[in-house]
Amino acid sequence: MTPHAEEAEELSPEEIEALRLTLGSLKLELKSQIEASAAAAQPVELDQQAVGRLSRMDSLQSQQMAKATRQQLSLRLAQCSAALLCVERGVYGLCRSCEEPIGIARLTAKPEAAFCLECQNSADRR
Repeated sequence: MTPHAEEAEELSPEEIEALRLTLGSLKLELKSQIEASAAAAQPVELDQQAVGRLSRMDSLQSQQMAKATRQQLSLRLAQCSAALLCVERGVYGLCRSCEEPIGIARLTAKPEAAFCLECQNSADRR
């Protein structure tokens, strides 16, 4: 365990339940967004007659952007699923790195967070 600049308190059972419900709703929303983005990530038809060169390039760029968005949504969905599993195991709200409480403000903003802000910032700097 490492000392933190800002000590967070452990979550109350009520806070955990509220965040569990938020995670469940977020999971459903992310699944819906992934399904909706599936069509945009499909391969682009390269019919020379139907579409001009710039339009094809725009289509390819849009397809790549849709794929990247879908990957980000899928990653966040996996993080939500992992957070819900942590709720079931009774370890939700504890940083995976330092094992200190993450803090209600961070979890309210990002309920799928697995790391406290300090540990996340350290990981991001690497």
